[in-house]
Amino acid sequence: MFRIRRIHDVNRPVDQNSIEQVKAIMKSHFSTLSEEKLDEVSMQLKDPLKYRFRTILYVAENSAGTVLGFALSMYAPDLHFCYLDYVATIKNTISGGIGGALYQKVKEEAVDLNCIGLFFECLPDEPELCRDSSLIQQNIARLRFYEKYHAYPLIDTLYETPVKETDDCPPFLVCDFLGKEGTMDNTTAKIIIRAILERKYRNYCPEEYIIKVLNSVKDNPVKLRAPRYIKRQKRAPSGQNLRGTFKIPLIYNDKHSIHHVRERGYVEAPVRIKSILNELLPSGLFELNPPKSYSEKHIFEIHDRGYIEYFKRICKSLPEGKSIYPYVFPVRNSTRPPKDDSVRAGYYCIDTFTPLNRNAYLASRKAVDCALTCADLLIEGGKLAYALIRPPGHHAERKSFGGFCYFNSAAIAANYLSKYGKVALLDIDYHHGNGQQDIFYKRDDVLTISIHGHPSFAYPYFSGFANEKGESAGYGFNVNYPLPEQLSGPAYRSYLRKALDKLKSFKPDYLVLALGLDVAKGDPTGTWQLNNVDLEENGKMIGELKLPVLVVQEGGYRTRNLGINALSFFRGLHKQYESPMS
Repeated sequence: MFRIRRIHDVNRPVDQNSIEQVKAIMKSHFSTLSEEKLDEVSMQLKDPLKYRFRTILYVAENSAGTVLGFALSMYAPDLHFCYLDYVATIKNTISGGIGGALYQKVKEEAVDLNCIGLFFECLPDEPELCRDSSLIQQNIARLRFYEKYHAYPLIDTLYETPVKETDDCPPFLVCDFLGKEGTMDNTTAKIIIRAILERKYRNYCPEEYIIKVLNSVKDNPVKLRAPRYIKRQKRAPSGQNLRGTFKIPLIYNDKHSIHHVRERGYVEAPVRIKSILNELLPSGLFELNPPKSYSEKHIFEIHDRGYIEYFKRICKSLPEGKSIYPYVFPVRNSTRPPKDDSVRAGYYCIDTFTPLNRNAYLASRKAVDCALTCADLLIEGGKLAYALIRPPGHHAERKSFGGFCYFNSAAIAANYLSKYGKVALLDIDYHHGNGQQDIFYKRDDVLTISIHGHPSFAYPYFSGFANEKGESAGYGFNVNYPLPEQLSGPAYRSYLRKALDKLKSFKPDYLVLALGLDVAKGDPTGTWQLNNVDLEENGKMIGELKLPVLVVQEGGYRTRNLGINALSFFRGLHKQYESPMS
């Protein structure tokens, strides 16, 4: 098994390790490559302006982090095309579909970028162009591979002309028009060919050679070679169909209802999930997936060990149907927690209405698995994923639980993603996201933003003030927007715009969105007046960022319209991902 992920940052240890493995694969295939040329991989990622391409590096890796193959492509945003520089797997191993999966990922990226086409070079399969007969069979195999994806060499030009008389095997320019009918006009072809020769071979191709090649492009539109190895199949009618109809992966725990507190007035009930699913699944926008199982180490990275072990132990000790509520809060001597587990509940809890029961730990643990499953989908190149979970998590701090929350699934997922890129965590629940504020308050690699009711009247009352901006390295990376008790949809969006502007300036690679539907009119825990139209507009605004987004379900307790409000929000969000991405 392997996953494909994009390398975002050459400075992160996990990415540095992957890049070193990529260089080793390159060296094994191309032994004549100099160290300087190998080091260009990092330089291209760091400095796109110098190379006049935005470099995109995907790696296929196993669960141990071993890179099994990679694809390095370059996007020219000024000319709207992608150039595939390398796609390779570990030498002398069975690829197991890795090369095909990498090429497909590159094609999908080119579609998302609304490219004219994907272009690359491939050594020729014709003996008159390649004097080294030992290469012919290898070249045939490569061209056969690309024919499966409707990629064919450009013909009737001088592109495959040696730059120097001593050169052998001058490459074809292979063109993949991403499922679109036809090719391209010769003016566009000349612009793209010049860009490739100048940017890719800036120190090798003289101007007179470039002019000779460009003057040879006479067909309008340009022509591609007919298939030689694989019978041509009918193409999809448009490039977007490379992905099929885009659906949002929806991950939820079908056993969440084991955590069911039946006391009167306890609004965090299993019916919340049912209400949302009843509206979302018939819409056709979602694809239901089960959660994977993850190591407990991801929770220990975020929550205090003492709290986790207490939570696990006391839940296991309680009989079915029995709940205990915190009733003593030993804040006067926090260094000496009570020995009695029922009394110790208040040592770790911030309120009196979040119970501990036999299944709270199990349900919370599985909620974390749902969020991490979504995180992995984003790391693998997904654009949207939805963790529909309960219990919620955004009030769970490093050492405490409360507000119906035990483990902070959104924060755990954000921390997991932060190993692979910059992360922003935007909380749009009615109540302040005190959990992630506490967890990331001294960190600058995760930007936390919360839009919520002012703590003067809204839970949790003690945090969420505008002057709470972070500490040490994290100063400036925690942003709160405490809002008035009465608020309309348009007024809310004026603050959402400010938050999104902050977020854009941070330039994250991933966005974790703590989604609270308790902002809607009539919610028993909120006071605002937003309706389903407002929620759709909110989704649209967030989608305009065109970031990979992991949506984690938090609050929302008016079950009569909970599903309609969720669907409205996702309709707005989904619309922004139907069109080609920038």
